[in-house]
Amino acid sequence: MLQTALHFSHTLLKEVVQPGNHVVDATMGNGNDTQLLAELVGKTGKVYAFDIQEQAVQTTKQRLTEQQLAERVHCIHDGHQHLSNYLGKDEPIHAAIFNLGYLPKSDKQIITLPETTKQALHTLQTHLVPRGRIIIVAYYGHEGGVEELQEITQYCESLPQEAFNVLNYQFINQKNQPPILFCIEKKPMRHGN
Repeated sequence: MLQTALHFSHTLLKEVVQPGNHVVDATMGNGNDTQLLAELVGKTGKVYAFDIQEQAVQTTKQRLTEQQLAERVHCIHDGHQHLSNYLGKDEPIHAAIFNLGYLPKSDKQIITLPETTKQALHTLQTHLVPRGRIIIVAYYGHEGGVEELQEITQYCESLPQEAFNVLNYQFINQKNQPPILFCIEKKPMRHGN
């Protein structure tokens, strides 16, 4: 069976995240991705997890405490556009994930916004290590979602192919706007060119 966008996002993370890495969950939500990242980075790694909703932060903290992973994660009650306030100047980031849309089972008026997402993506690009990945899972069945998807698509298409590989993964025959996945992978530097 083909993997859903959500499952494929986890496969793409597992391929690149190693113990000791520093990673970002740009949209903490209910903590599923945060937990996975905390497991992947091990005891010596660090996860920066962001969310603007207190409910998301508390739910995630509780989940991490229950799984004995809390010491690996810096839960940040702030928007991901402020990433640069939390990362060290030259801190290497090996992976990041965004789930765009709204927090499931909560206020559907509180949604991710293209401007703040693009700001976070720009910051992450400067910290991303060669072969590092930024994964975006775009849920767009809500008001404002289609516009955000268009902006993210344009952003990804505009990245220079000399520096990045960009994957787009989606099911094109399903109802109810299935999520669309983007994976931005930084290419290794080529010497002698």
